[in-house]
Amino acid sequence: MFSEVQPSVMTPGRAPVYLNVYDLTPANDYFYWAGIGIFHTGIEVYGVEYAFGAHDYPSSGVFEVEPRQCPGFKFRKSIFMGTTILDPNQIREFMERHSVNYNGNTYHLIVKNCNHFCKDVCYKLTKRKIPKWVNRLAGIGM
Repeated sequence: MFSEVQPSVMTPGRAPVYLNVYDLTPANDYFYWAGIGIFHTGIEVYGVEYAFGAHDYPSSGVFEVEPRQCPGFKFRKSIFMGTTILDPNQIREFMERHSVNYNGNTYHLIVKNCNHFCKDVCYKLTKRKIPKWVNRLAGIGM
């Protein structure tokens, strides 16, 4: 399923997991300091970034890109979330298994967006939650 980006060489055991945060709007430069904004996120592990996006089809909306290079968004910051014991092949299998729950035609800005995907995946990999400010506007929209 995934084939765009090849994992970087790293010894399995304790691989770092990062939450990469991107701005969706230049207004985030003002809102970020108040703890709100409109953000896109992706999970980086073994030199590959995984994210969730919308499309019109009942197939996975999970995709991979070069870390901190997601097209169409301005990179803001990378947050160390912890480590995983999964090796690169296990990560790939893990992402393929979880991607079936994130079809592109089920994407919703308030209830099922890229930040929800990252929250789910990050917790399963590291047992740590992503920062609340990343998806605060979706919570306000509920």
